[in-house]
Amino acid sequence: MSISLRIDHITAGYTAAPVLHDLSLEVNAGELVALLGPSGCGKTTILKLIAGLLEPQSGGIYFAGTNVRGIPTEKRGAAMVFQKPLLFPYMSVAENVGFSLKLRGSAQSEIAARVASALSLVRLDGYGARRPNQLSGGQEQRVALARALVSDPRVLLLDEPFASLDENLRVEIRTLVSGIQRKLGITTVFVTHDRTEAAALATRIAFMRNGRIEQCATPGQFYTAPETVDVARFFGWQVLNAKDGLFPAPPGTDWVAFRPEEAEVVDGGQAVVETNIDLGTRTRTVVALASGETVEVEHFRKGLAPGAPVSVAVPDEAMRFFAAASAIR
Repeated sequence: MSISLRIDHITAGYTAAPVLHDLSLEVNAGELVALLGPSGCGKTTILKLIAGLLEPQSGGIYFAGTNVRGIPTEKRGAAMVFQKPLLFPYMSVAENVGFSLKLRGSAQSEIAARVASALSLVRLDGYGARRPNQLSGGQEQRVALARALVSDPRVLLLDEPFASLDENLRVEIRTLVSGIQRKLGITTVFVTHDRTEAAALATRIAFMRNGRIEQCATPGQFYTAPETVDVARFFGWQVLNAKDGLFPAPPGTDWVAFRPEEAEVVDGGQAVVETNIDLGTRTRTVVALASGETVEVEHFRKGLAPGAPVSVAVPDEAMRFFAAASAIR
C-alpha cells in the first residue's frame, strides 16, 4: 500500500520551545488515522503543519513523496474541518460550500455541479439556498464538511469536528463521516481526545503525549497490547503499583495492569468492597486495597455488600507488566 502522507522527524512549536519533538508518522492512501491524546499534547499542531498553517522548525511533510514545506496552504491539496463550522453568515449554504472554487476562478456551471454533489454527499440536498442561521448545529457541521470535500482534497483534516455536538448528533455525524471517507477513499487525519470515537472511526490510532507518539496501532491493539503505562491508563486498564504486591510480578516491574472485565472478585482477602454500580447485566465493583488504592472490577455477581472482605483474581494471560514507561510483557 502506498504512503499518501508522511511526517518525517518534525520538530515544531509556536515559540522557541517546541510542541512536537522529532515526530514521525506515515498514513497510507485512503487510510483514516486518529490522533488521540490529552489536551495540549500537540494533536492540532500536527494538523496545522499538514495544512500549511504552521511551518516546522525542522523535518519534512510529504504528500505522495513530495515535500510540501514552503508550499502555500491553498496549493497543498489539504482541506480542514474545524471544531466550529466557521461559516460565512452572509452567504447561503451553496455559496459557503463553493467559496474556494470561486476563489480559484472555476466556471459557475462547474461550481454549481460540484456544490450539488458535495451537499448530496453530506445529505443536505435542497439546502443550498438556506443561510447558516437557518441550520442546526449538526447541519452546520455537515456544510463545513461539504466545503472541505468540494475541492477534492488529497488529504482531509478533521479537528475534533463533533466536539460541540450532543451525543446523538455526534454518533450520527460520525457515521456519516465514516461512510463518506470509505466511499471516497480519501486519506484522512482525525483529531480527538475521545478513545471511543477514535476506535469507532480509525484504521489506526496514534496515541500522543507531550508532543510525541507513544504508540501507533490498530484500535484493538490498544485494548489488548498497550506499550506504555500511559497508554494503558488512557484506554481504561486498571494500573496498580507493583509494590502493592496484589499480584506476583517479574523482577524490575513498576506497574501491573489488567482490564476490569478480565478480573474477578473473590470472597475473602485483605481488600474490601467499597461500592457497587449496577450496569444492568453486569456489576462494577470498586474494591479498596490495603494500600489505599482502589480497583474497579466488572463482573456478573450480585449482592456483594460494601465492607465485605474480598480479593481480586486476574488470569495470568490477562496481565501486563511495565517497567517505568516501557512494557515488559
